[in-house]
Amino acid sequence: MADSTPEQLRFPPIAGFSIRADFDGGAMSSDFGPMLLRGVDRQIGLISRLSAAIHDRRHASYIDHTLQDLLAQRIFQIACGYEDGNDANSLRHDPMFKLAIERKPLDSAQALASAPTISRLENAVTTRDIYRLAKAFVEQFIASYASAPELIVLDMDHSEDITHGQQELALFNCHYDNHCYLPLFIFEGLSGKFITAALRPGKRPTGKENAMIIKRVLKLIRARWPDTRILMRGDAHFANIELMLLVCADPHLDFIFGLTGNAVLNRIAKPFIERTRQQHQTHCRNAAKLQQSLPQSTRTYHDVDYRATSWPQAFRTVMKAEVMEKGDNPRFVVTSLEEVAPELLYKDIYCARGQDENYIKAMKNDLASDRTSDHRFIANHLRLFLSCAAYVLHHTLRTEILKDTELKQAQPSTIIIKLFKLAVRVVQYKDRIKLHLPSSYPFKSILYRVTEILYLLKPPPTPC
Repeated sequence: MADSTPEQLRFPPIAGFSIRADFDGGAMSSDFGPMLLRGVDRQIGLISRLSAAIHDRRHASYIDHTLQDLLAQRIFQIACGYEDGNDANSLRHDPMFKLAIERKPLDSAQALASAPTISRLENAVTTRDIYRLAKAFVEQFIASYASAPELIVLDMDHSEDITHGQQELALFNCHYDNHCYLPLFIFEGLSGKFITAALRPGKRPTGKENAMIIKRVLKLIRARWPDTRILMRGDAHFANIELMLLVCADPHLDFIFGLTGNAVLNRIAKPFIERTRQQHQTHCRNAAKLQQSLPQSTRTYHDVDYRATSWPQAFRTVMKAEVMEKGDNPRFVVTSLEEVAPELLYKDIYCARGQDENYIKAMKNDLASDRTSDHRFIANHLRLFLSCAAYVLHHTLRTEILKDTELKQAQPSTIIIKLFKLAVRVVQYKDRIKLHLPSSYPFKSILYRVTEILYLLKPPPTPC
């Protein structure tokens, strides 16, 4: 007969007491986060919108978990730091995750989906499902505004997603020196809101491919906001004729893109660099006379006359002439904006796109958007979208619910540690459920504020 004695953990004595631990705590959980995520999702209707975009082809007689429950389970788990699909096996009986999916926390017959069920979901989606999901994210972004904004910034950037196996369309990229995917992320640059994404093969995208994706996004936005000023912003990957033609066709659309230097631009930039070098040398001499530290660099900003052969028309080109101790560093941007001074345009408008990289970093490092280890490309695309959905929930929680607290600028990982990773004891009665939290929890006031706001807010009506 097997020993029924529970496993014990042993610790050295403290203050004359022997220390032992066991796993007989009963209905306890280490995650309070699913309840907060459920509250956020009830307000914005994200998971309902995403589940409506996927065509469920399963036979109704064999369904134990609805599509919406499967998406909610997986998205909540990713948002709480459980990025691996196999985590579903150990979390399917967790009382807090069950409660967030609106199941009885102590009923073993109402367990959540297992890892094989999650895997079948990932491999069941089709290309059309992925297209509708991408569209659903744009619609979710539009719905996040109470009225049409005067200006939005479409920040576009690609990110390396290294692959380590035989994934479909994982190609070798010479720039990154790795086999990888190269997903495209689109965020709203002023607010950090996620708009949509596209998982791509590892090769550098063509201008036609970028324009095809952006055109679909613009079509959805323009259907709701015909007069909103839109600024497309990106690095030199996006400085191509196809995107420029989109701007020429829309009077309320502008762009600012990085521009790769070439022989013609370097020749045009030469006199500006020489003048900037003279200024730098003068600054260094003055600093030496005053026994001050030497300036690391000197920068000046200029409009230069340049038009590439492939461009449909002449566009304004701005140059940053920078001279440093280690050499010259000329940089260029091309834009359709005409009324902004060169320095302001480069420093305050173009360089602000660097924040887009922080959004992607949060998506990858905290929410595992690069966990694309499935063999099928489409399955990996769904995994990317699940992480994107977790980002939307985190961003809404931080910017709408936590905006007046010390966590208003926190990364998802910080919110997970300080708000989500909280021990809970679940007690289920006939007519109510009681959640017991630690008395020494250090963020009681913030948690009280969050739960009160989510409790008092009424969910919006279901869209037709």
